Amino acid sequence: MSDPRKRLTREQRLEQLLDVARQLIAEEGTDALSLGRLAEAAGITKPTVYDHFGTREGLLTALYQDFEVRQNLLIDAAMAGGEATLAGKARAIADSYVECVLAEGREIPGVLAALEGSPELARLKRECQLEFLGKCRAVLAPFAGELSTAGLWGMLGAADALSAAAVAGEIDHGQARGELFEVIVGLVQRHKSR
Repeated sequence: MSDPRKRLTREQRLEQLLDVARQLIAEEGTDALSLGRLAEAAGITKPTVYDHFGTREGLLTALYQDFEVRQNLLIDAAMAGGEATLAGKARAIADSYVECVLAEGREIPGVLAALEGSPELARLKRECQLEFLGKCRAVLAPFAGELSTAGLWGMLGAADALSAAAVAGEIDHGQARGELFEVIVGLVQRHKSR
């Protein structure tokens, strides 16, 4: 008799494992996440999990990469849409950035903390940051020309800090979005006045 369960493709299994890992982190915290615990929660064998991630660091890196891919899709859509004015583009960047971080809740900060000091994470984070800054530079260029790299890094620092404060409940979501909007507009206006 054949097995009635449907076999998942490698990509489907990866997506399933990432979903289960996110759920485990939400319920038990990042420290409780191991490859063995993930296999148990997903109802599959440890070798299957090891085949996908190799190590706990590999799993955590995959979770961060998945977050970045999903975040970029939302941010790209927001930047492409909206009003073709400085206010419209600044609002799209601010709202989408904060909302993407809020959508992931406390899980991604836990993943980042667990990977702290990892050369792979440092490289991956830097690539993602540079990609985001490049997108912002392109979207804001019609209103300011070539923005300074230092200014863009300042904007990203503000985006991260405001989003983290909103996740922690120290400020509300609207305040985080509004303040980041002001930072972006201020960056462009300062650049134009030089």
